[in-house]
Amino acid sequence: MEKFQKIEVQIINAFVDHDKGGNPAGVVLNADSLTNEQKLKIASKVGLSETAFVSKSGIADFKLDFFTPTRQIAHCGHATIATFSYLAQAGLIHAEVSSKETIDGTREIRIKDDLAFMEQKPPVYSDAENSSARILNSLGLKEDDMLPHAPITVVNTGNSFAIIPVSSDDTLKQIIPNFDLITQISDELDLIGYYVFSEGKSNEKYDATTRMFAPRYGIEEEAGTGMAAGPLASYLFDVMKIKKEQFFIQQGRFMQPPSESLIIVDLFLNNGNIEKIMAGGKGIPMESITIEL
Repeated sequence: MEKFQKIEVQIINAFVDHDKGGNPAGVVLNADSLTNEQKLKIASKVGLSETAFVSKSGIADFKLDFFTPTRQIAHCGHATIATFSYLAQAGLIHAEVSSKETIDGTREIRIKDDLAFMEQKPPVYSDAENSSARILNSLGLKEDDMLPHAPITVVNTGNSFAIIPVSSDDTLKQIIPNFDLITQISDELDLIGYYVFSEGKSNEKYDATTRMFAPRYGIEEEAGTGMAAGPLASYLFDVMKIKKEQFFIQQGRFMQPPSESLIIVDLFLNNGNIEKIMAGGKGIPMESITIEL
């Protein structure tokens, strides 16, 4: 008889807004013995946009490997917040400062009450002017739909996203994504995906309302993306000259069904320049499932 290995996966909703909505991630503890092939199979069976696998680390408090249903990625914001929220709530973290090791180095983690925040690198900006027309076409948008004097820009704080400003929440809601074309452009520009935003003027609580499309990584649309919120906050500060050190970013509002998320981004400045980014929110355990390998 063939023997199956049973893997317990915690499902944690990260970036919940008033303890509702959020973006679900899988979290697997004690993953030291799992191979990358097994992790990919588990992530595929879990079927969420990302699953985090937690192992021992010699250079940080924990080692995290992130897998979408189709591939491994270097970082994942909501799966990081899900993991560290769960670790803190399970009594496995007691300090306010922790750390994670990833395939792209180490990052600082901070725990503040019920919130977890992850470190991102200072932003690196790339001009996307030559691809702007095709990017708009891939979203069913026209030049008139764009926010004036705010160019489409590729921003990297650990992963690259195309930051795409649109004129209103209605324009954001009415986007019709062409996933094949988005995948093609994302391949060409080496993007995780698109982060499309409006200034969120319909609710003063938020600095921006967003949608995230990453079909290149098997994610058509996602409810909360911490690794995209850092680039957006940097864009708001550096490009749009909104000189704040904390931004509240809403995501998931226009998904079907809606799953509204709140991502808080703190910018740490040195002589007016962004030196470090901490993006975070709250995670809530939803259920535990068992995957057989």
